[in-house]
Amino acid sequence: MEDTPEVLTGWVENWSLLSQSWRVALVVFGLVFATATVAFIVSRVILYLEHRFERSENIWDDTFLHALRRPAIGFVWLQGVYWAAEVAHKYSQADIFSVNDVLLELGFIWIIVWTLFGAIKQGESVLASPMRMKRPMDYTTVNAISKLLRAVVAITALLTVLQSLGYSISGVLAFGGVGGIAVGFAAKDLLANFFGGFIIHLDRPFKVGDWVRSPDRNIEGTVEKIGWRLTTVRTFDKRPLYVPNAAFTQISVENPSRMTNRRIHETIGIRYVDVGEMSSIVSEIREMLKNHEEIDANQTLIVNFLAFNSSSLDIMVYTFTKTVEWVKFHEVKQDVLLKISDIIESYGAEVAFPTRTLHVAESVRVESRQSDNDERVPDDGEKSRSSMSGHGQTSQSADSGPVREPSGPGQHTTRGDEGESQ
Repeated sequence: MEDTPEVLTGWVENWSLLSQSWRVALVVFGLVFATATVAFIVSRVILYLEHRFERSENIWDDTFLHALRRPAIGFVWLQGVYWAAEVAHKYSQADIFSVNDVLLELGFIWIIVWTLFGAIKQGESVLASPMRMKRPMDYTTVNAISKLLRAVVAITALLTVLQSLGYSISGVLAFGGVGGIAVGFAAKDLLANFFGGFIIHLDRPFKVGDWVRSPDRNIEGTVEKIGWRLTTVRTFDKRPLYVPNAAFTQISVENPSRMTNRRIHETIGIRYVDVGEMSSIVSEIREMLKNHEEIDANQTLIVNFLAFNSSSLDIMVYTFTKTVEWVKFHEVKQDVLLKISDIIESYGAEVAFPTRTLHVAESVRVESRQSDNDERVPDDGEKSRSSMSGHGQTSQSADSGPVREPSGPGQHTTRGDEGESQ
């Protein structure tokens, strides 16, 4: 056998101390043991070089060695097991050993694909790492390039495997061209999602980690993963939402993560009796916002008397914070509102709340006083007997009893109807 070491073949054929079957078994065992020893040595050597190169300024040498270490061990085992199988095949008629050459060729393809996949994965982690790159690339872009390279490697490996098994690549490509039309019609939704994912990677309206929401659909949360078919969004109640990529080509998507400022827009009302202090209050609130360290004075800042409302004089406060962080924004907003409250109180004014004033006609008030004067005055005995309860009964009568109007048809009314009867 040409690929079998000549010294092993000669030893099997010429050493007569043992039977041929024992000699073959010893040679196979020796090859497997030697393969394990060499694989261990190769692993230790590559691991030593990897740690050695980690201290160098080049970030790619140790990365390449890390991607190469396991495939190198696999290559050693592939070659050693192939030699052992060839020795066994020379002295055995088993059909399983007849495919040694094909398995060796497929094994080499597998080792190459394994190495390339490892190198792509290591390159992805390096390019997106802020610890290893001064200007790291966007993870979404790196992930898209990585997936594309993996697809190219996988398709190339598949075509090479088919060629090694005796299939014509030209026939496979021709079948793919004709059958691709039927597959395209049958899997149009799958292809729509695939190209939707490609558009997301190309246009990058959002990336992994962004907060997105859609005014057209009930979609809001943090992007966790952008796949070729689905995009995973983690909603704010911590539920995963799986959105087909084709949906993003048909809806509007808002990306609040890319906002430059957060807005404070409040309407604050003061009482009507404080109208004389309105101008001073508005001016001081405006100055406070301009000098606030967390308010961006370069953005639109509006503090003005807005409207005469039903129960208040409204002041509009419209400004933007420097921070875009959700928690810190609310801390800044709380500080601003408390300072506005202090300004209003410093002028003796108050924040208004809904009130209602009831105006009673003069004739009703005069009649009520006359009715009180006409009531009987109790004597001393009655005063002593009613000292504990008389006053409360009189108050109750005055508060809840009917008030008599001047005699006339249809002019008897209660106090609750006073405004309406006048």
